[in-house]
Amino acid sequence: MNVPLAPALQAQSSSISPWPVFWIASVAVFLVSIDVTLLYAAFPALQRAFPEAGSAHLSWVLTGYTLVFAALLVPAGRFADLRGRKRTFLLGLAMFLGGSLGCGLARDVATLIAMRVAQGAGAALLFPASLSILLAAFPASKRAVAVGLWGAVSGVAGALGPSLGSFLVDRFGWPWAFFLNLPLGAITLWLGWRILDESRDPERGAPIDVIGVVLLILGVGAITFGLVQSEAVGWMSPMVILAIAGGLATLGAFVVWARTVRAPAIDLSLFQDRTYCYINLASLFFAIGFAMMFFQTFLFTTGVWSYSLTRAGLAGSLGPLLVVPTAIVCGRFAARAGHKLLLVTGSLISTAASIWFALVPGINPDYLHTWLPGALLTGLGVGMVMPSLSAAAVAHLPPARFGVGSAVNQAVRQMGSVLGVALTVAITGHATLNLAAFHTLCYLQIALGFATAILCVPVDTRSRAPAPATAH
Repeated sequence: MNVPLAPALQAQSSSISPWPVFWIASVAVFLVSIDVTLLYAAFPALQRAFPEAGSAHLSWVLTGYTLVFAALLVPAGRFADLRGRKRTFLLGLAMFLGGSLGCGLARDVATLIAMRVAQGAGAALLFPASLSILLAAFPASKRAVAVGLWGAVSGVAGALGPSLGSFLVDRFGWPWAFFLNLPLGAITLWLGWRILDESRDPERGAPIDVIGVVLLILGVGAITFGLVQSEAVGWMSPMVILAIAGGLATLGAFVVWARTVRAPAIDLSLFQDRTYCYINLASLFFAIGFAMMFFQTFLFTTGVWSYSLTRAGLAGSLGPLLVVPTAIVCGRFAARAGHKLLLVTGSLISTAASIWFALVPGINPDYLHTWLPGALLTGLGVGMVMPSLSAAAVAHLPPARFGVGSAVNQAVRQMGSVLGVALTVAITGHATLNLAAFHTLCYLQIALGFATAILCVPVDTRSRAPAPATAH
């Protein structure tokens, strides 16, 4: 994942090796990253544990976390620069662990959602601070390797989440989806307090844009509420129409507000760059489809094929395992030829996977022949597209804006995930997924995949050679 960077950090003068700092930052990010995909696996268990809540209400366990994380990500990076990166990292990790404990102990859905919001706020503080700490610990010659490994940790966590989460939930119950974070997180918190050095950059820091953050959360939250309630009360219900219209109006108010403040929650001037605008729209569409795909995998295998949760987790793991090696190979290609070919091809491969799922799997379980080929196509497509979207987003930005540009792109992707979960819940609306609803989700993903490919056609991130000198 990409978060705010300080572009000119100098390595801290310390006699210790930078690798303990790397492991502290990476373990914290591992916990935050695994928490997302792990909760997709735990959702069927939560439905059984809280049958009175309904899918629409329970979906806020997923979307509440992601919504707060997305809205706070950019301001949290500035807060870390202003107040201290070590302090912000430890505060974020403590909030994340406290939220994890509260989630595991929750006995009603309202408490569970509130604790997930606390987790999301902690994750937002932790992420940008962890990468700034990492960059400050390494000399310039080793930063690229360190950052690449740091990003790979997040990818591995996403791949392990389904199988590990489903095993724990199946064996020990849904609270262990959250208790999993506590032992490793507590050790990391203690080591971080002992080992990390403090650093700050007050010139880059700015107070959190509280009004902007609130407008973002209310706007996206209202649209999400309208979507998840549509299955129960109908798309033409006044409540649904007012919620979606109110959310759009609130986002419009955010745009007006963001143009009047010095450090808005999302810097809209970034979108004046044509490539950046296209890439962020593509990121939004692809993230919506990606969240739908991950979520529906567990709903389908447990609901239609009646898999146990552990078996469903294993079924959902093989595709994600392709993401990291694919991303490594494709990253080398993009360094030479740019990102457009990878983005368009990867989007079409993901679309082909959605077409496969729409046409091939039926009500009779046959994982090897009807599910695995589509899962491998999905992993290949995601490995080509996700890292390329992140890199292409900042390709035309000046170095001083790499950090905020990367963070805004990540926030857009997180908001896409919120909408993807909301759409899945709106279409399924049941504790188990039926085949007709599954096909509807696939058709939507086909449309989103094609839209992503089309948006990436104008993108050109190839290195531009300087113009030859004119002979006189």
